[in-house]
Amino acid sequence: MAPQLSPKHDLVYLIEDASHDDVIELINAEAFGPGRHTRAAARIREQGPHDRSLSFVCADDGETIASVRMTPVMAGSVKGHLLGPLAVRPSHKNRGIGRELVRIAVEAARRRGSEAVILVGDPPYYMPLGFEKVAYGALAFPGPVDPARVLVVPMTADVHDRLKGTICWHDWDTSSMGA
Repeated sequence: MAPQLSPKHDLVYLIEDASHDDVIELINAEAFGPGRHTRAAARIREQGPHDRSLSFVCADDGETIASVRMTPVMAGSVKGHLLGPLAVRPSHKNRGIGRELVRIAVEAARRRGSEAVILVGDPPYYMPLGFEKVAYGALAFPGPVDPARVLVVPMTADVHDRLKGTICWHDWDTSSMGA
């Protein structure tokens, strides 16, 4: 009996561009369904555009199979980024693709000068990736959110102290760079 060969996978991580919009919408619809637009984090994303230069896709042999987006925000007095949505096609789940997209996006935000990367997500998934819980009820979202799922990667020593107040879209990284 001949040995079974594994299919070859050429995973490539790329900066998102406009040509990815339709497939990213499909991937997010598969992952989160129609209710995704009513979530508190989605309400923030509706306030302004995400930052394509900090948003990434993963392609397998030329097919886009995963994405993560980053949206510039002010969270209390912290200039940060809201991570998400993060989604991977069902055919490619449990291969570390989502974790790698998070790692790439967080490092890109750190290089940009972000003080924190914030998200609403599952602590068991995100905490091993460097996220920490935000103080219970410290951030006011534009809609209901489970405070136990609000997480942050702090990039300066005083982030937790300043994560108090409203979180909203704010294009701080473009305006502060003179663009």
